[in-house]
Amino acid sequence: MIGFLLRLLRPAVLALVLSWMSAGASAATVHHVAQKNRAFSVNEITIARGDVVEFSNNDEFLHQIYISDMGIDSAEQHPGETITVTFSQTGTFAVHCHIHPKMLLVVHVN
Repeated sequence: MIGFLLRLLRPAVLALVLSWMSAGASAATVHHVAQKNRAFSVNEITIARGDVVEFSNNDEFLHQIYISDMGIDSAEQHPGETITVTFSQTGTFAVHCHIHPKMLLVVHVN
C-alpha cells in the first residue's frame, strides 16, 4: 500500500518542487531606450542586475553604443535597428554614442 501511494504521489511532488524552484528565479526585465534627435530618450535609468536595455535607433542618423566599463563598443546602428545589452554587474555605467559625443545615458544597476 505504501509503495502504491509513493508511486502515485511522486509526479505531484516533483511538479511541486520544480514549481518552487522556478518561482525563485526571476526573469530579466527589458527596458526600452530610444535614440532620437541625436539623444537618448532618457538621461538616467535604474535597473536590476541581469536586466536588459534595448536601444532602438528611431532616428534618421547612424548611432552606436559604447560602454567602456563593460568593454562594449558596438558596430554602427542604422535607423530602425536595435542593440540589446544585458547588465550583469552592479554599478553605474555611462553609455555613449561615439558618433554623437553629446549623447549620454547613465545606467544604475542595483
